[in-house]
Amino acid sequence: MDAFLLMIPFFFIRFTLMQVINKEAISRAAVFAPRQGKEKAAYLFYQITNIFIMLYLLFLKIKLDRPTFLIGLIFYVLGITVLVFSVIAFAKPDSTGLNRKGIYHYSRNPMYVGYFLYFLGSAIITRSILLTLAVFMFQLSAHWIILSEERWCLNKFKEDYVDYIRQVRRYF
Repeated sequence: MDAFLLMIPFFFIRFTLMQVINKEAISRAAVFAPRQGKEKAAYLFYQITNIFIMLYLLFLKIKLDRPTFLIGLIFYVLGITVLVFSVIAFAKPDSTGLNRKGIYHYSRNPMYVGYFLYFLGSAIITRSILLTLAVFMFQLSAHWIILSEERWCLNKFKEDYVDYIRQVRRYF
């Protein structure tokens, strides 16, 4: 079975679900915080690994052998679940524009966590070492993006975001 099929939920969640909940949310999700220094290289690396992961799945097959498939499926479904809850909460920020409800009550960056779990599950399901390495490089570069987003949020939301940082972890 073609592994690119694994991307169908990703595209549905990221674009269709977000559009249905709040049309402005897609525009908000497409905005990256201003980057400084090494963050610029990390952003480029983030985009390259993201594209690589999606395109590389075109050439891979889903491996249905147990227990690897089941382990991958657990990560994959967990990633989908985190992404769905992340998109729902992201599409409904509070009046200030800050997301603190739903899954954002437990993680400041659940969407990135969801992407990681989702892509890692895909890598395990396909048993691709190269895809697994790309997923870890993707997540490493995403961390730099998160740091720039946090700086941007501190500038925008001021003390509200400082309080949020004190109450909620960066990941989980």
